[in-house]
Amino acid sequence: MENNEKRRVALTICGVDYILLCTKDEEYMRSLGAQLHGDITRMLRENGRTSATQAAVLCALQAMDEAREARTTAENLRARIQDYLEDAAQMKKEAELSRHEAEQLQRENAELKRGKSS
Repeated sequence: MENNEKRRVALTICGVDYILLCTKDEEYMRSLGAQLHGDITRMLRENGRTSATQAAVLCALQAMDEAREARTTAENLRARIQDYLEDAAQMKKEAELSRHEAEQLQRENAELKRGKSS
């Protein structure tokens, strides 16, 4: 099955059946549905005055917050990695320059030793 091919996935969340048309793996979607069911159920259990709709909205807000924080963290990590790569490239250049200087000094030292022994 192609990665972009859409498939139907049936989920039951808090007693309501949903048929989703998606490109994601069925098991993955079922795990998301189970997690959402658990989150909504927990929220309903913790606050008896919350409706299923209110609990679903609160779960959606929480998921959006977590996704935004994850994106921000990922962006920060990408920026840090880019900085590390730039530092590594600069250090590589400096190491290469140092190696060339060391080779030049070794040649000069060898020439001086040859000149003294002559």
